[in-house]
Amino acid sequence: MDFLSTFLNMDVLRSSGPMLINGLVVTILLGTVSLLLSIVIGLFLVFIRLYAINPLKILAVIYIDLFRAIPLLVLLVLIYFALPFLGPRLSSFWAAAAALSLVAGAYMAETFRAGIEAVPRGQFEAAKALGFTWPKLMIDIILPQAMRIVVPPATGIAVGLVKDTALASVVALPDLLKQATQTQAFYANPSPLIGAAALYLLLLVPLVRIVALLEAKKLHRA
Repeated sequence: MDFLSTFLNMDVLRSSGPMLINGLVVTILLGTVSLLLSIVIGLFLVFIRLYAINPLKILAVIYIDLFRAIPLLVLLVLIYFALPFLGPRLSSFWAAAAALSLVAGAYMAETFRAGIEAVPRGQFEAAKALGFTWPKLMIDIILPQAMRIVVPPATGIAVGLVKDTALASVVALPDLLKQATQTQAFYANPSPLIGAAALYLLLLVPLVRIVALLEAKKLHRA
C-alpha cells in the first residue's frame, strides 16, 4: 500500500467523518465545562489563599501544590476507577471533567494570584479610604485590573486543558481520540487518526495564535 492509501485514505476518512465530528463535539464540550469549572475553582482558591484565616490559607496552598504535582492521567484513573470503591461513581464525562478542572483550577489559582498581587497596593488603600466594601473593591477595582494581566497565561492554561481532554479516552469517553482509535481499528487503517490530528490542529492552532497575540499585546503595553 502506498502512503496516501495508508494514511490519507479518502474513503475511510469520509466513512469515519461523522464519528470524528461527534468526537470533536464531545471534546469541545468537555473542554468548555472543565475550563469554566477551573476558573471557579481558581477564583475560590485564590481568595482563600490571599484573604482567609491562616489554617484555610494552608489548606489552599496544600491543594494547589498537590494538584499541580499529581499527573493528570493518574488523577483521572483514581477518580473513575478508584473512587467508586468509596461510593460515588461518576460517568466518564464527569470523571474527566473533574480531573481536568481540579488540576487546571490549581494552575488558575496561581495565575489569578499573580494578577491580583500585581495590582498596586495604592489601589487597595484608595478604595478602602473611599469606603468601598471588600466585595465592591474586588468586583469594581481589583479584578478588572487583574484580569487584564492574567488573560494571556490563563488562555495558555485553557489551551493545555483542551489538549489534555485527549486523556479522557482512557475512561472510554467517546471524545475525538477515542472515536479515532475505534474507527482506525474498525477499518484497519490509520487515516482516522490523521483526521483526528487535523481536527485537533484546526481547534487548537487558532487558540495558540490568540495566546501569542495576547502575550505580544501585553509586552507592547509594558
